[in-house]
Order: sequence, then C-alpha cells, then structure tokens
Amino acid sequence: MTFMKLSPHFDLAEFTTSQEATRRGIDNTPPPEAIDNLRRTANGLEGIRILLGVPIIISSGYRSLELNRALGSKDTSQHRTGQAVDFTAPGFGGPRHVADRIIDAGIGYDQIILEYPNSPSGGWVHCSFVPEGARRQALFIDGSGTRPLYA
Repeated sequence: MTFMKLSPHFDLAEFTTSQEATRRGIDNTPPPEAIDNLRRTANGLEGIRILLGVPIIISSGYRSLELNRALGSKDTSQHRTGQAVDFTAPGFGGPRHVADRIIDAGIGYDQIILEYPNSPSGGWVHCSFVPEGARRQALFIDGSGTRPLYA
C-alpha cells in the first residue's frame, strides 16, 4: 500500500494496519469508495486530538470483510466502510474521560462507544463519523452486552 496522508496527523496505514490481518494473511486494503469515509474519520479524529490536546493511538480503523469476520464483528460494522475507528488517547485519563469529553464538546460523531473499560487493557473508544444525519449515539460495551452509556 502506498503512503497516503488522510489528515494532518493521520495516514492511511494507521487506519489499515492490523496485527490480526498480518497473522492470518488477510489483505486489508480499503476499496476506493472507503477512502472518502476514511478522510472524514481522520478529520473527525483531528478535532478530537485538538480537543484532548494529546496524540491519539488508533487500534482499529478500516476492516475488510474477511478481517471483520475474523475479529467476530458484525458485517454491518462501520469499520467496514471506513466510517469508524477505535482508539486510545494516552495521557488523558482513560477511555471514559475521553468519551465524556467528546460528548460534552458537541463533536459531530455518529456513534461513540466506550468498549471494555474494565478489561486488563483498560479499554478503548470507538467513534464513527457519517456524511450527514449523525445520531450522536453513546453506548457502553463489556462482557455483559451493549447498553446506553448514560443509563
């Protein structure tokens, strides 16, 4: 895959590199129609990076169908279209603080999910961006299932 800058601080490789894909020999190259979505997502992350004032570490961005299935995710995942990203922001007090700050700031996300914050890894934030009609849905996922973040 050739180097492609999606936004000032994020490039295509950050959204497509996957240890699982490498282990399984899965091609995780996004199709051309996903590139505009990836640019939108990267620009959404730029706003989050500015808001938080710390660098962002992407753990999962675009996922090919084969990779998405290997990870046990639904075929309808926004990762499949380049509209979603999972990340952490080391130095900002953990994923719950990150999610709360994004929600309070009014950033135009479609969906924000606090994922597995009580796991040994400390969890991560899933955030998605759509071209229009953002739902601003906030959810919490752990071993017990999915529910509203503020329930």
